[in-house]
Amino acid sequence: MLTLSNVHPTPLDVEIAIPELSPAVEQPAGEAITTLLTAVKPISSKGPDNSHVIRSNGRLISDGINCGEIIPDCYIRPPSERPKLKEIVNHGVHETLIRRMVEVAREFFTMPAEYREHLYSEDPSRVVRLSTSFNIQRENVFNWRDFLRHHCYPLEDYIDYWPTKPSDYREVASKYCTEVRALTLRLLEAISESLGLEPDFLNKVLGKHGQHMAINYYPRCPNPELTYGLPSHTDPNALTVLLQEQISGLQVLNNGHWIAVQPIPNSFVVNIGDQLQVLSNGVYKSAIHRALVNSSVSRISIPTFYCPSPDAVIEPASPLIDPDNPARYRKFTYEEYYNKFWSKSLDDKTCLDYFTVHDCQQVSKR
Repeated sequence: MLTLSNVHPTPLDVEIAIPELSPAVEQPAGEAITTLLTAVKPISSKGPDNSHVIRSNGRLISDGINCGEIIPDCYIRPPSERPKLKEIVNHGVHETLIRRMVEVAREFFTMPAEYREHLYSEDPSRVVRLSTSFNIQRENVFNWRDFLRHHCYPLEDYIDYWPTKPSDYREVASKYCTEVRALTLRLLEAISESLGLEPDFLNKVLGKHGQHMAINYYPRCPNPELTYGLPSHTDPNALTVLLQEQISGLQVLNNGHWIAVQPIPNSFVVNIGDQLQVLSNGVYKSAIHRALVNSSVSRISIPTFYCPSPDAVIEPASPLIDPDNPARYRKFTYEEYYNKFWSKSLDDKTCLDYFTVHDCQQVSKR
């Protein structure tokens, strides 16, 4: 995980810390690091004063739950599962645009529900959707998060589906997505070179490329010690560029310890995703991260997920494979991987485990 900060107002060369190349060492699977319509089902629980807290008039946490008492039972994790960077400078995205992106994101989640209820969907294949938790059709315990997610590249294919409110959302988000994509392409080139590959290797292997953006809204939670905004996971894409509001909540797993990633003004956190772990044959590791919530204020985070195109074929780069470092992952299309990721909950085994060479025959029988 890396943190990018904008020291200068104009784009300069990105300074990136490159890990030394060494044979991949397998890491065990386990802990992984980063009111609309009618409710799915009425939810009721007793508060401290024996009053009921009911989430019955909408799907989103932010639209109707009484955060002054206690969270519903369906968000409370078992006691054993409860919550218990390198910096890169000169990313080139102007601080005014960063500030405005956060502002329109917060405006979206605080405007009246009727302006956004048409966007609600539990279908992860939708190019624009508003939803809650992660995958409520698969989860036994929900996550304290609402989110808007939409595709961004090619921009002209998707912008007409984006929200029209706030009134300048499309203008701000399109500029932001374009600048973050330019930054991501520079990072991919540097990562390719760090692996001893041609500078354009990752650019080519990702096919036609894909880019998604999410706005995560973590409402104020009356009992943050009982639940997560998002539990531990890795990102399924290639590279994630995360914009955090200046409120702490992100944690990364490092040597068995959870480390808080404190927000730095006008900066980005960059996560390695599963696809880069596969392409590098394990030289780069997916960042295992999670999101906590708090009882004082709501929090916004805006990750940009840079992806292969659905038909891109992903496998370890052949120059990184030799008798001492055999391929650790099987060949697959990104569409196959993405569908598997959204078919499960974040509490299941990590998605990458389904695609390791030693596991693929066993998993294919399930």
